[in-house]
Amino acid sequence: MFPLRDTIQSQCIPVVNYALIGLNIFCYGMQLSYGPMEEGLIFLYGLLPARYSMPELSMHFTIGQQFFSLISFMFLHGGFWHLLTNMWTLYIFGDNVEDHFGSIRYLIFYLSCGMVSGLAHLLTNFYSPTPTIGASGAIAGVMGAYFILHPGAKILTLIPIIIIPYFLEIPAFIYLGIWFVIQVISAAGSNSEVGGIAWWAHIGGFISGIILLRIMSDMPFSEVSQKIKSKTTRRRTPHLQIIRPMSASHDDYLYANIYVTPYESTHGVRKTVNIPWGFHDQLFRITIPPGMRDGSFLRLTGQGKRLPSGMRGDLFLKVMVQ
Repeated sequence: MFPLRDTIQSQCIPVVNYALIGLNIFCYGMQLSYGPMEEGLIFLYGLLPARYSMPELSMHFTIGQQFFSLISFMFLHGGFWHLLTNMWTLYIFGDNVEDHFGSIRYLIFYLSCGMVSGLAHLLTNFYSPTPTIGASGAIAGVMGAYFILHPGAKILTLIPIIIIPYFLEIPAFIYLGIWFVIQVISAAGSNSEVGGIAWWAHIGGFISGIILLRIMSDMPFSEVSQKIKSKTTRRRTPHLQIIRPMSASHDDYLYANIYVTPYESTHGVRKTVNIPWGFHDQLFRITIPPGMRDGSFLRLTGQGKRLPSGMRGDLFLKVMVQ
């Protein structure tokens, strides 16, 4: 399964999440610049359990260097696809978690999840001579927080069946629950790393994300985070919105919600609306006039359910200002 997008738009531009993605890409570029010396770079800045368990190795590193490896390993990657899948997953889930925490707390949360995931890998592979690298553990923590914050969100997922790509919207709690179960089964079926995947790091990161969400949510927003939030609050909702109308038994109409920001409700906006109908979609443009208030209705003639006469009723869109 590969996530393509979720249905929850962040209220603010996720500047820290974008910065983390950019930093990971930058560090991968630095890796490539080392050429044949890249292995030495990974040995120095990756998480090598034997460095902590074998005195003949640990004596060559200071306490500061040993601690720094618990952070630096999550910014190195084993290849382009490793980087791409990790960064895309962080892009999908990280913005909404940053929305919840605020920028500063989110950065602390992300790094903490990464460090806990590294410790989980270290304790379960204490004498391993193989370094582990990658942001997967920290991102697993982000996924754990998303699992609690937005269990009902839909994740558009690519499921390849032989050579045929199949797209399915899966509730977040099911998608992330299946992902976590796969990690547990894979970890239980292996004595250590298999295929270069640190399963216990994923498990430790996911669980730490849930626990740290509970702990850190009570921390107050810093003044810096408040300023960042005020500067990065989105002024517009997505141009394309998917709506799923509901019908009432007592009339011939359909009802649905369309979401706008305070800026859009004040100044007006045009949106492209997609309405799934069976095995095909209806796509059309609507205009939301200036001055629409929260709870106001737009009436779309002929876009409702089919009547016994063969005509269609109307669709009423409730404007939700968020």
